[in-house]
Amino acid sequence: MKHVAVATTLIGGLAFVTPVQARAASDDGAPIGGVMLGQRGVVVGTGAKPLPKSEASSFLVADADTGQILAAKDPHGRHAPASTLKILTAVTLIPRLDKNKIIKPSQDACNVEGSAVGLTPNKIYKVHDLLRALMMVSGNDAAVALAEANGGLARTLADMNAEAKRLQALDTVAKTPNGLDQPGQSSSAYDLALIARAGLASADFREYVGTKIAKFPAPEGKHYEIANHNRLLGKYPGMIGVKNGYTTKALGSFVGAARRDGHTIIVSVMRHEGSFWGEVQELLDWGFAARGNVQPVGTLVAPVPKVKPTKPVGGPARVAPAPARPVEAAHDSPVVGIGALVVAVGLLGGVAWVVYGVRRRSRPGAGPRPGDEGVAP
Repeated sequence: MKHVAVATTLIGGLAFVTPVQARAASDDGAPIGGVMLGQRGVVVGTGAKPLPKSEASSFLVADADTGQILAAKDPHGRHAPASTLKILTAVTLIPRLDKNKIIKPSQDACNVEGSAVGLTPNKIYKVHDLLRALMMVSGNDAAVALAEANGGLARTLADMNAEAKRLQALDTVAKTPNGLDQPGQSSSAYDLALIARAGLASADFREYVGTKIAKFPAPEGKHYEIANHNRLLGKYPGMIGVKNGYTTKALGSFVGAARRDGHTIIVSVMRHEGSFWGEVQELLDWGFAARGNVQPVGTLVAPVPKVKPTKPVGGPARVAPAPARPVEAAHDSPVVGIGALVVAVGLLGGVAWVVYGVRRRSRPGAGPRPGDEGVAP
């Protein structure tokens, strides 16, 4: 197996390992994360014990701490994600929305089909409550209400697809915020693990996917309990979360993460016809045993770095001189003060001269004098 150079970036306490050539390879058509990930069959690192059997059309097992992929089956195969797409919804909206903001869902949001938390068109819900409902009970109504709080469905879908692109989840196309089947909507086992890993770097995300039971607001100041749909929470040792999904077209899908002895393993499965819970447990067990002992078959890549504004070229920018103040506004100028004094003296002198002339003309027999030209007789 060809060894590749890697670069490591710490994000939210996790080490994101990116092959140095990954960016260029993706530009010329090679699979994101490594050449071996382009295979449709099962790929597993040398030195590994036999993989557990899985009926999933695609799956992936990865070390979340290093990003190393330990085993996979058709990891970039595109499938309908069902409610596992809500992972992308949460990753996109958690940093954009104030979790204490109170919102009123529209009637359209309350009427969304499929799994729901039971919203009513009342202004009683915090964003925090809706994010809980989104990730705990897979509330399709909560997903639409959150999209409305973010400025509407069109804006939210644009944000979700931009976030997928930033994370290099290039198999993912979001057409809904809740994962209900839509033509052209897709993801992959690779992308779901990649997006979930980005989410796990957020404490809020970990809280939403890891809460087993919570109170949810109801009208008239009441509450009712909601319970997490992830059957492995509290059952599988070290289970953190993340999200399951199912529709008749997508079949079963799941992304799960567990932590033991300071290490985190992520497992994602897609298009599973039956119950996947037992298989996920076996894949997690295999991952914990394999990490550090097998040659990885690829890597979960790091997000695209955000572009920082560049500094002006040619040194610091010049500061334009302040415009000169109008003369009449510059009362504190000594020059203007002296000029005003001269004008005042001149005016006083002129007034005195006119008074003197009037007095002269009022005396009997007084005639004009040289220099009096222009003065009326």
